[in-house]
Amino acid sequence: MQKFERLESVAAPLDMANVDTDQIIPARFLWRTRSDGYGHLLFNDLRTSQDGESKPEFVLNLPAYQAANILVADRNFGCGSSREHAVWALMDAGIRVVIAPSFGDIFFNNSFKNGLLPIMLPQARCAELRAALARNPGAKLAVDLEAQTVTGSMRVSEAFGADRFDIDPFRKQLLLSGMDDITFTLSQADDIAAFEQRYARELPWV
Repeated sequence: MQKFERLESVAAPLDMANVDTDQIIPARFLWRTRSDGYGHLLFNDLRTSQDGESKPEFVLNLPAYQAANILVADRNFGCGSSREHAVWALMDAGIRVVIAPSFGDIFFNNSFKNGLLPIMLPQARCAELRAALARNPGAKLAVDLEAQTVTGSMRVSEAFGADRFDIDPFRKQLLLSGMDDITFTLSQADDIAAFEQRYARELPWV
């Protein structure tokens, strides 16, 4: 898993509440393997019409936001079904951070397991930030995981200077080190083996 330390990037405002995982990646595409890639299918039905034409009004279709690695959304982002593919699609499209007032629980957990950083900020602050980004297309945000801060560029600073976010310390350390749950467990192999040997020696009847 790719390490996450600090990211400064164009940020895109997604001014929609309750964006579910079927909107993030429609169910009809879930037959694809992880190696096939999902980035080009991100928000497929929101980004394209039924005849396959790009919808120019969708935020990620606008030239100023096409290089965005940060998405600022509304409440309950990633609700709906438990598909891990939703996180894959965001990651494959280059999105490393999603900022929102709240997230679907399973999506939130899946994000950490795949190297995507979900940041919760108050709803009013997220709304201010989306509005500032809409007024200043192409403006950047900086996310510092070690410091746990989100900082706005000069063009959005009138609405959003800097804010601190909370994160579970264990999840933070995994992201900083680039380890998922399995990699972390494997890194403890010597301690696990020592425990098993001691357990067998002290409790041989078990």
